[in-house]
Amino acid sequence: MKHVVVVGASLAGLRACETLRGEGFTGRVTLVGAEPEFPYDRPPLSKKLLKGDWEADRIRLRRADDFESLDLDLRLGFRATALDTETQHVSIVGPTDDREELGYDGVVVATGAACRRLPGQPVADGIFELRTLADALSLRAALVPRVNVVVIGAGFIGLEVAATARQRQCDVVVLEGADAPLMRGLGAEMGLAVVAIHGRNGVDVRCGVDVAGIEVDESTNHVTGVRLGDGSIVPADVVLVGIGVSPAVQWLHDSGLRVTDGIVCDQTLWAGQSGVYAAGDCARWTNPLFGDAGSGEEMRVEHWTNAAEQGAHAARNMLAVAAGREPSPYETVPFFWSDQYDRRIQFLGRAHGDDEVRVVAGSLDDKFVALYGHGGRLRGVLAMSMPKLLMPYRQLLTDRISWDDALTYASTPA
Repeated sequence: MKHVVVVGASLAGLRACETLRGEGFTGRVTLVGAEPEFPYDRPPLSKKLLKGDWEADRIRLRRADDFESLDLDLRLGFRATALDTETQHVSIVGPTDDREELGYDGVVVATGAACRRLPGQPVADGIFELRTLADALSLRAALVPRVNVVVIGAGFIGLEVAATARQRQCDVVVLEGADAPLMRGLGAEMGLAVVAIHGRNGVDVRCGVDVAGIEVDESTNHVTGVRLGDGSIVPADVVLVGIGVSPAVQWLHDSGLRVTDGIVCDQTLWAGQSGVYAAGDCARWTNPLFGDAGSGEEMRVEHWTNAAEQGAHAARNMLAVAAGREPSPYETVPFFWSDQYDRRIQFLGRAHGDDEVRVVAGSLDDKFVALYGHGGRLRGVLAMSMPKLLMPYRQLLTDRISWDDALTYASTPA
């Protein structure tokens, strides 16, 4: 290979570039990023940076002068518009509408995800999404004491913003359409246990509500409230729309790749076309550690650890195949964390709506550890501010331990 194009200048894309160089690739590496920013870390956007404890320089994944050692052809502020897998070209367009065709021998697609929007969501002052550094800085400027903040969506990003806004002395209401918060990630019972910390900190969390629209003052073009299905209005000076993300794959519609809620890959992160791999939030792959033994489970994971590991793994497999070696499957126990107030919420594995959930340490009104069982196996582990008890379960999940053995392990004194 002479030229590798990495599309997506965030964590997964940067790790791919670092791995290419670390594994001895001396050819041209082009890193394409839609934002005019050097790669930065996203988790602090809803926490320390949004709160004001950190500034933008603290979240850079590398200093600008560090990029010289990677010898990258940087295309920051350039958006990928098409991938032609027959001629092996990536089409990109720059901030002044300048267009380029990048020929490649290998490509890593790491374009991440984009925020979902409400139907008919207006464009007005005071309405925010949170995905980029620019989003976070704009939202931070609006979170001043005593403003009314309405967060639409009680997922992890929404709840982290709610916690940060409350710590900045805002009045906060969270609106969630489901019957409980965090249902997709944790299930109803544990979601309610986690969100209880918000009630104790003065946040009004309302579940099972229908958001009908966002109200805007036409004379000032500023948000004034959120209209509910029953016609009532929740007053708002600031509205954060945090209803999840969708993989940023629209530009691949004529590429020949299989795209179904992400780029469908095999166990090695290969996307089915010569030299094309995917990593991070946009990648959907078959994880051998989950699902039925021997077949694995197809999944897409939107978390930091996954992006970092997959970016490196995709690059390593690309080089292996180019050298005539066997690629290795990417098998991992998904892991994520969320900081809210003085609590750290951590989860290992996967959760399903019909899991059996058992609290095995602590209590739901304080710190605790809960196990998730499915199909006779341990499937996931949730910890609220008990990291030392959580981490040994990562190896047990890797070993595909049975549910009964997991319960026995949890009941055995340390």
